[in-house]
Amino acid sequence: MIKIRLSRIGSKKKPFFKIIVADVRCPQNGKFIEKLGYYDPITKNLKKKFYISENRINFWISKGAILSKRLKNIIKQNKSC
Repeated sequence: MIKIRLSRIGSKKKPFFKIIVADVRCPQNGKFIEKLGYYDPITKNLKKKFYISENRINFWISKGAILSKRLKNIIKQNKSC
C-alpha cells in the first residue's frame, strides 16, 4: 500500500518535514517514491510554511494512495487560511 506522509529532515528542536509518497513498509526517513512538497512548522511566514503540489497529490490519490492523519490535518488548516 502507498501512503502520502511526512518525513522529518530537521535537526533537534527545529523540525522541518518533506511531504513524500512512500510504501508503508519503508521507514519514516527511508526510501520514498516522490517528493511532493514541504512543511515548516517553525516559520511565521504563512507563504513559506507549507507547499504542496496539488496536481501530484490528486494523481497519487487517484492511484490509490492514502493521506496520513497528520497530513490531512495540516492540509485542512492551510486551506482555511
